Amino acid sequence: MQRLRAAVIGAGYLGRFHAQKYAALPDVDLCAVVDLIEERALEVAAPSQAQALTDYRRILDVVDVASVVVPPESHYAVAKDCLAAGVHVLVEKPMTRTLAEADELIALARRQGLVLQVGHLERFNPALLALRGILHQPMFIESHRIASFQPRRAGVSVVMDLMIHDIDIILNIVASEVAAIRPMGLSVLTAEVDIANARLEFADGCVANVTASRVSHSPLRKIRIFQRDCYLSIDYLEHKVTIARRERDRASETGAMRIVTEEKNIERADALLLELQGFVHAVINKTPPVVSGEDGRRALAVALAITGAIEHRLPRPNACAGATEAV
Repeated sequence: MQRLRAAVIGAGYLGRFHAQKYAALPDVDLCAVVDLIEERALEVAAPSQAQALTDYRRILDVVDVASVVVPPESHYAVAKDCLAAGVHVLVEKPMTRTLAEADELIALARRQGLVLQVGHLERFNPALLALRGILHQPMFIESHRIASFQPRRAGVSVVMDLMIHDIDIILNIVASEVAAIRPMGLSVLTAEVDIANARLEFADGCVANVTASRVSHSPLRKIRIFQRDCYLSIDYLEHKVTIARRERDRASETGAMRIVTEEKNIERADALLLELQGFVHAVINKTPPVVSGEDGRRALAVALAITGAIEHRLPRPNACAGATEAV
């Protein structure tokens, strides 16, 4: 089988990792790395001897797949050009700025018969994958994604930057539509939302409480899931899964119930490599990607609703002293 010719468009912090992973895949030739800053493109392209360019349109007729890792405001335009040229696309999250843009990309990929995958990386986290077959009909979900401030992320809200990961996971495991969203948040260090919380209420009665912050000294990435038959906890940073089940105590004369807890240490894996392997597999085998354009749109819709509701109540410009009044 002919090897896929790949390009990475955007050679910033995350783009350089995409280039490294493509170069390591046996079914792929990394042909080009593109960035508006020529020196950065040259630096990222050099280890694999790929072509370094500043205009992605010059390589659309010579590549099969592309990772779109440009700033979020350019996702739509770049991904649209790639799909129109017949190139399969993995676009980083959030997939677009608006739902109309997302709908256009999804429709274009469908017309062209191309794979459109959205880069929700946590779907490939081995700790989450370890619970496949156990997750079903959750009743209550609580997630925390807390990180320290990174200046390179200052131009986007914490909802689009961090919370959207957990939104995607929750939408994937709850087989029901979102019936209500109750958000709150505030700005602390930037003009964007830096701390956010949202209560998602689903039509089937499930409730998810989602928190994200980028103004903490101590990172935290956990999700807790309560089902009728068990409690599940995933610690993404510690690569640990906890499963607590209720069962009858056979040693008890009354048949009393007890809680049995199982902890699993999950072997570390390269989630980005798994993500790109999944993308390549979908292209080669003509199968749906793990995270489709439709999945990316659903997460985007909820994230936009949360962000819009919070920003509507935030003062501009924000001051810490007035932030409390906005919540």
